[in-house]
Amino acid sequence: MQTATIFNHETVPLDGEAFRDCEFRGCRMVYRGGEPPKFDNCKFEDVDWRFEDAAARTVAHMKTVWMAGGKAPVQAMIKTITAAS
Repeated sequence: MQTATIFNHETVPLDGEAFRDCEFRGCRMVYRGGEPPKFDNCKFEDVDWRFEDAAARTVAHMKTVWMAGGKAPVQAMIKTITAAS
């Protein structure tokens, strides 16, 4: 677990990582589809979220579903993602 670290203009691999009280400034945040990262009380400033490998294929699949007329399940997923916890 990374604790109270400031990341400046770095590429940060996210799969399987945990971050507590960290700051990310101008970073490229890369998720490849492995174990989701955990963030606890972190701050993000001008970050670039990237989805690569399996994560990119999942995003591409969701776009395909949307374009094939499956807007309702994609919208339901977005609603689940954006719902308050």
